[in-house]
Order: sequence, then C-alpha cells, then structure tokens
Amino acid sequence: MKQYNLGFLGFGNVGRALARLLLAKSGELREQYGVEWRVAGVASRRLGWLTSAAEAAAGFDASALLSDQFFKDTYSPSNSIGAWLQDARPDVVFETTSLNPETGQPAIDYLSAVLESGAHAITANKGVIVHGFRELDALARSTGKRLLFESTVLDSAPVFSLFRETLPAAKLRGFSGVFSSTTNVIIETMEAGRSFEEGLKTAQDLGVAETDPSHDVDGWDATVKVCALASVLMNIPLKPNEVVRQGIRELSPKKLQAARTAGAPFKLMARARLGSDGKLVATVRPEQVPASDPLGNVRGTSLAVHFELDMMPGLTITSHRPNLQSTAYGMLADFINAVRE
Repeated sequence: MKQYNLGFLGFGNVGRALARLLLAKSGELREQYGVEWRVAGVASRRLGWLTSAAEAAAGFDASALLSDQFFKDTYSPSNSIGAWLQDARPDVVFETTSLNPETGQPAIDYLSAVLESGAHAITANKGVIVHGFRELDALARSTGKRLLFESTVLDSAPVFSLFRETLPAAKLRGFSGVFSSTTNVIIETMEAGRSFEEGLKTAQDLGVAETDPSHDVDGWDATVKVCALASVLMNIPLKPNEVVRQGIRELSPKKLQAARTAGAPFKLMARARLGSDGKLVATVRPEQVPASDPLGNVRGTSLAVHFELDMMPGLTITSHRPNLQSTAYGMLADFINAVRE
C-alpha cells in the first residue's frame, strides 16, 4: 500500500469536484488499487500557494478543503510554483487552471516544473495540449513520469486512452465532433422560438456556460479541442489560428426552426480531415446535420466525436450529459493509470 502526495493547481469547480470524488472513492482506491492519498498542496490565483508542510502527516483535511472558511483561515500570499513544489513534495499534480487558447500559458510552465520535480502531471487544460504537448510529453518520458489529459475534450469519455491502449497501428484520417454543450443548449432553445439570450441563460443555469460565453459561442472552445485531438492523435501540431472558425451568433430562431423541421438541425460542428495532398483541413462552424449522421441526434449537454480510421470506417464516442463529476472522473482515471504498477 502506497500513499501518494497530491497537489491541486487550480481549485475551482473542477478541482473541488475532484476532491469530492477522491473522498467518495477512497475505499475503492485503497482496496482495489492499493492506493492511499493525502492532499499536500493547493494553489490557485484566488487562494495563493498553500502546502501542508506545517500540517499533520495526514496532510490537509480534504473535507475541510471544500469549505470556504478553511481558506479564509489559511490564506497564503502567492510565492512561486517552484517553492510550492519544494514544500508540498507532491507525487501527482492535478492542473485545472484557466484556459489560455492563444498560448497555453502559464499552465505549460507550471506542468514543466511539475514534471521536472518528479511528479506525474494530470491536466484538464486543453490549451496545454494544443501549445505544449510535444515538449511536455518529451519531458515526461525523460523523467519517467506520466502526462495524462483525458478530461480535456469529452470530459470523462475515454478518447486518448482508447487510442493509446486499444487501437495500435490504426491511422486516424479525420474526425468530426459536437464539442460544445453551451452551443447545443442555445441552439435547441432557439429552435423552440426563444432568443439567443434566453438560450444562454438556460445554459448558464445548467452550469455549462461561463458568465462570459464568448469562448463557446464564438467557437474558440471547440477549436482548441480540434487542435488537441490533431496534435495528439494525428501528430499534427495544429494551432487555433489555422482552423476556419465561425460561431453561432448569426443564427436566428427562424432559421434554426426551419432546419429542425426539415430533419437536418444545426450543430456547431468541429471537423478535421487529411486531404489527398496530406494536408489537414480543420473547421468549426454551424452546419446542418441530418438525423442519419452519428452526430445528428446529440442533444442537450451531450458531446460526441466520430473518428474515421484506415482500419474501420467509423467509430463514435458519446459523452451523455456530462457534468463536473464527469470531468473529475476523467482526472481520477488518469490518476489510477499514472500510479498503477
């Protein structure tokens, strides 16, 4: 039985959901995988850099971490990632800091420091994979540690591990996907004759849309996911500015209703495909999708991706109505895979 020191870089909704899941699954982790854990450090922009160096050997009380009062009592001013890693001495770090679609920073630098310190790095930050995958993957290999990121595209749905573990020698020719819960909800609300603003409010009430929804409704979030998949699964370092991108702001309720009635509703479709010249063409834009298409019936907050491979004509993965626990579970699964003997 081994006890692992855990560090949380970012402790917002996803980080807290992961802490709750770790508590709920503690018995299974111990009994089925021989894994015990303690929280050795927590860091976020709001909270500063906290470590349990002065705490009991058990580390921070994970239940207490979920209380705002805990952080009011233990706030620490920001120091640095290096000092935090040195004090916390984590074996595994979970990174859930804010997405930077343009550079992936500062999360890339954070995870470089994590791997150099000798810890496994697990992230839900797709910007890191788009802008830093090759460098971080090489660093992980050189240090004998794992860089895992299952939660970056379809929450807990196993996309990267599926290819890594079960599809050897299969070449990915292209893929298409519905990658935005927010735009799904807005479009379906407008199909019912209501406004864009009402659809956005519905998505925010469901907890899938941010206060500033521009990353979703303008197609940036889906674009970054396309780039992450291309970078990892096709070994093509695609960048967001290379994707033809159009959001959903120009769609009207009338146009959406007519498309739904005709049996080919609009979706914000993300696509990437190798052309006959070997070049990758990638787009994110509203498209009409017939019900016969594997992605035509993806509704509500659900997400899906359809892969085209040389070994099979099609493989579709659906994440049905994912939530924060789904995202957290992807990180928990990565944790188990990282430390499994």
